[in-house]
Amino acid sequence: MKKSIQLLNTLAAAAFAMSALPAFAADIVVKMLNTGKEGPMVFEPSYVNAAIGDTIIFQAAEKGAHQSVSMLVPAGAKTWSSPIDQDFKVKVEKEGVYLYSCLPHKAMGMVGVIQVGKPVNLAEAKALATKEQAGFAMNKTRFDAAMAKVK
Repeated sequence: MKKSIQLLNTLAAAAFAMSALPAFAADIVVKMLNTGKEGPMVFEPSYVNAAIGDTIIFQAAEKGAHQSVSMLVPAGAKTWSSPIDQDFKVKVEKEGVYLYSCLPHKAMGMVGVIQVGKPVNLAEAKALATKEQAGFAMNKTRFDAAMAKVK
C-alpha cells in the first residue's frame, strides 16, 4: 500500500511538472521570391496556418527589393515592416487572420495570409483583401486563393 501511494505521488508530480513545460513553438519559413510556384512576385507559401507563439521567418531568398509589411493584424497584435531584402522574423501572439504584402510589389499581387488559431477577424480580413486585390495589376486572384484556405 505504501509503495502504491509513493508511485501515485511520483506520477502526479511528474504530470504536474510536464504540464508546466511551455509548448514548443514552430519556426515557419516564408520565402520572398521573384518567381515561385504561384508565379511572379510571390511569398511562398502565400498562406500559412500557424499557432500562437510561432515565428514566421520571411526569408529574402532572392534579391529584388522585397519586404514584408503587415496590412491587417488581429486586435492587440503587433504590426511590422521589414527592411528591404533582409530576413525578418515575426512572432504571432494573437489569434486571427494577418494580411501582409511586399510594399514595392503589392500592385503585382505580392501578398500573403497567416491564420493563427480561429479567424476571429475574418470579415475584416476578407473586406480588406477584396479591396486591395481590386487594385492589383497582375496576380489578381492571389488574395482570393490564400483567403480560401482560411477555415
